[in-house]
Amino acid sequence: MKIIILGAGQVGSSVAESLVSEANDITMVDVDPKRLALLQDRLDLRTVVGNASHPSVLVNAGAPDADMVLAVTEHDETNLVACKLAATLFNTPTKIARIRSTEYLAHPEIFSTENFCVDFAISPEQILTEYIEKLVEFPEALQVLDFASGKVSLVAVRALKGGSLVGQQLQQLRKHVPNVDTRVAAIFRQDRPIIPEGDTVIEAEDEVFFIAATEDIRTVMRELRKMDRPVRHVMIAGGGRIGKRLAMTLEKDYQVRIIERDYPTCERLAGELSNTLVLHGDATDEDLLDDENIAEMDLFCALTNDEENNIMAALLAKRMGAHKVIALINRRAYVDLVQGSRIDIAISPAQVTIGSLLAYVRHGDVAAVHSLRRGAAEALELVAHGDARLSKVVGRKVEEIKLPKGATIGAIVRGLPKSEVLFGENPVSGQEAELSESSQARVIIAHHDTVIESEDHVIIFVINRKMIREVERLFQVSVGFL
Repeated sequence: MKIIILGAGQVGSSVAESLVSEANDITMVDVDPKRLALLQDRLDLRTVVGNASHPSVLVNAGAPDADMVLAVTEHDETNLVACKLAATLFNTPTKIARIRSTEYLAHPEIFSTENFCVDFAISPEQILTEYIEKLVEFPEALQVLDFASGKVSLVAVRALKGGSLVGQQLQQLRKHVPNVDTRVAAIFRQDRPIIPEGDTVIEAEDEVFFIAATEDIRTVMRELRKMDRPVRHVMIAGGGRIGKRLAMTLEKDYQVRIIERDYPTCERLAGELSNTLVLHGDATDEDLLDDENIAEMDLFCALTNDEENNIMAALLAKRMGAHKVIALINRRAYVDLVQGSRIDIAISPAQVTIGSLLAYVRHGDVAAVHSLRRGAAEALELVAHGDARLSKVVGRKVEEIKLPKGATIGAIVRGLPKSEVLFGENPVSGQEAELSESSQARVIIAHHDTVIESEDHVIIFVINRKMIREVERLFQVSVGFL
């Protein structure tokens, strides 16, 4: 595809890196020539210096024959205008805008074809909030990702000594949880992927990815590790967009405290949050953390805009007794460095957000994409179409499908109706689609003899992103179907 990315910040750069590796024709636009020069030094892409909302800049970037415009600058207004220009002047087929302001998101009619012509609006802050909320709900997990409108979950956990399955073969899993159907999609041992077989033995400290119906994931977790105490007390460092959204989401069910160093922001937060204790101070202040009983915190989330501050605050909170700590870190090198050390979970905002964008770029009918292990692996939800004559997957058993080695079909959701998106024709990522009440959709955990039917939603785990194109080709129907 010929794709124009507007904005070379963290999100734009991460998306460009992912798409360039898949042989797309990428042009990056930004007002900062230094940013573009750094990207061009390491990626095979074109760059254009200029304001993304100017028609002449879009022309220079190749908008007249572009397949897609990704407007992910830091300014909502620039992104909206760019999408409108792409539609009006160049008739660009797909236009995606990053929208940060809840004011715009609260009025989805803004994105319609009569207004700013945004096909898909994504809210990174909302996606991140929902991602962290899942980690609060399941404190034992490293990642919790939803598929098929929440009917299926893919969960990553660290197998700990004392778990009933640790030291045993995977084929014992069915004996331990006879009433729950689940599948281990992949195991990472010391950062090295292991393709799970029946005789694979789970070791302590393994990172285990398993897939199951959402209501069954706690049962499976208990077999891999001792369950953590439920989260009740949460402390958030940083009262910015993400910190405030998370506090608003959690304060109904948890005791929440938020630390913010800017006094006017504290005053604003105190007025907007109804059941959260707002503290003025520095999250790296040892005395403040001690006064606020950091040792009693079940979860400490460092969510400021300063990643070094987040790392230091999380390390300090952990040393002072916080049970679990999460740090928001932009640089991938930092994430890889601290993940699994004293910091329990390091979150890369760009990697969490990128899946929402990739779903619109993938070939075939892709319903969802999730980036795993800081971008090294990926999980996709693909919809099977056609029949046994025109499709390479429909009407075939799982064992008959020629998947690349390292790709695993984990689950199938059958009977899922076409989702009625909450915001009509302009879906906003991070908002779950509603299933109709009459839905009889059911989750089928994939085994070697499971047969895929037309319109099945198939969840596939890929341990190496280089395999994705091959997987997508399998789900593309032949011309006869069209």
